Amino acid sequence: MRLILLTTALTLPTLAFPALAHDPAANEPGAIASPAGSAEVAAFDILAAHVHRDGDNLTFHMTLADDAGSKIPPASGALGGAPVWSYLWPTSLDPEAVGFEAGTGILALAATSHPDFDDTPLYDENADGDFANDGSGWHAHWVVLMPEAACGEGALAVRDIPEGTTPKLPATWPGLPLFIDSPDARPVLAETEISLTIAAPTADALTYDGVTAALRVHDSVHAPLLCVTDVWDVASGELSLPGKVD
Repeated sequence: MRLILLTTALTLPTLAFPALAHDPAANEPGAIASPAGSAEVAAFDILAAHVHRDGDNLTFHMTLADDAGSKIPPASGALGGAPVWSYLWPTSLDPEAVGFEAGTGILALAATSHPDFDDTPLYDENADGDFANDGSGWHAHWVVLMPEAACGEGALAVRDIPEGTTPKLPATWPGLPLFIDSPDARPVLAETEISLTIAAPTADALTYDGVTAALRVHDSVHAPLLCVTDVWDVASGELSLPGKVD
């Protein structure tokens, strides 16, 4: 599968985050190393990606060339055309491992920011009493990606749920017509590190990669609903999933 590697200039506010509780991805044995300068914006320039088991959990993390999560997309003012910026870990796991219909695409864990909408309706991430205004804060999703010609040559999209169909979905599916899950997992961002620890799916082994990318909601809020529009960096250089977790 081919990804179109594009770059986009980003100039947005710097944010502050809590301290990280484990070694950087760049220091972990078996991490996927990536050369500096692959992405135009250092906060999305991957230096290393790594996944490891912590008991019954998996920890996904990346080392970036600048402060992770320090850039967020500008609000567009509407759902149609809304930008979504992401740190992603594509995996070899079948989507069924986390509750989706089997054999439906590439299962990836993502940390995303999108100020125009909130797709974590079960959680009040900023603790202000409003469960519907947390989209700009970095938050976690499982997504199922698939090739989508309507998004551009060689491009990917989050898999749509066609009207009238009822595919198998995780219990924390947020209600969008997409193969997307909103688990209760909070990204930790500290200086050049981003990490996500999540309950390990039912699987003996997996391979993985690291990606930074922009997505965009279709202007008409119609299929394909959420396209990958820019891939800023791929840790392996070619989405070959060379990282291994036994």
